[in-house]
Amino acid sequence: MLQVPLPGRIGCRVWGAPLADRQAIIAAFLATAGWGDAERRFLAGDASARSYDRLTRADGTAVLMDAPPGEGEEIEPFVRIAAHLHGLGLSAPRILARDDTSGLLLLEDLGDDLFASLLRRDPGQEPTLYAAAVDVLLRVQSAPPPPDLPDPTAADWAEAAAFALDWYRFAITGARIDTRPFVTSLTEALHRHADGPRVMILRDYHAENLLWLPQRPGIAAVGLLDFQLAQMGQPAYDLVSLCQDARRDIAPALEPWLCARFLMQTGGDEAGFSAAYAALGAQRALRILGGFARLSLVVGKPGYVALMPRVWRQLQRSLAHPALTELAALCGRDLPEPTPDRLERIRSQCGQHRP
Repeated sequence: MLQVPLPGRIGCRVWGAPLADRQAIIAAFLATAGWGDAERRFLAGDASARSYDRLTRADGTAVLMDAPPGEGEEIEPFVRIAAHLHGLGLSAPRILARDDTSGLLLLEDLGDDLFASLLRRDPGQEPTLYAAAVDVLLRVQSAPPPPDLPDPTAADWAEAAAFALDWYRFAITGARIDTRPFVTSLTEALHRHADGPRVMILRDYHAENLLWLPQRPGIAAVGLLDFQLAQMGQPAYDLVSLCQDARRDIAPALEPWLCARFLMQTGGDEAGFSAAYAALGAQRALRILGGFARLSLVVGKPGYVALMPRVWRQLQRSLAHPALTELAALCGRDLPEPTPDRLERIRSQCGQHRP
């Protein structure tokens, strides 16, 4: 999850309540839902304030989502997007119980077979899993979106990418610079190449948010997680997120094959798609570099620093496209390469900066 984060599981507060009080709220919620006697075990957290626990009892399992109010989290968007995805025949977790006031959801447990985990054990499944993930995107984008989704402008997307200067560059150089030329250049590139009709995008569409459910038919075999930040965007954005994963590399030949599969079904022209894909890839990589730096400097999560070289390589591939010559020049001038000594400098500042 690449959302700008807030402090996570440890020291969690709800409207000023201490952690012990939070646990009492959770216990009451689970008791009311009929899961009060279940064994509870931490399952996952992410770069936001949300966390997930697996609940186990004699007749099965479920997942508790803890999204503390007052920490920048709400459960309503998750519930709304899950309902929309169910309506499309897709496998989002079913909602078993909810408490909006306390920020708690009890969810269907879709299991442990994340794409990332499966592919560590059996890389040969990569084409099958990723082709199914592309087909899910095609289904999502072919349907009318839910009403009132956020719809950022090209300028909004460019401003978000300025995180690369505000945090990544700052973490290495210790200096701030005027981001306006960068934002103007990226805005113009997005306007020119990736600012057409919008579709619903899931945003964090990658191998650690996708599960393989082969017992389910067709595209329902792909389980979906972490979709609560869905918004309107460009068709190629989630495809970039899938193929240019900050956490894992896919086989070199797979990315063009997946792009061709996507393009064949959407009917776009190859040249226009290539430029849009590059512009969106650059925007995403720049935003992630800045977000990872901020996670280390402000939130105290230095583990994300190790992912920066991969994201940097993805950025360079996108900037090599002829449509991004001006942006590439600005990035070449203003963004230092994440060399080992520079990465260590970022780590050394872990948790030492204010938002």
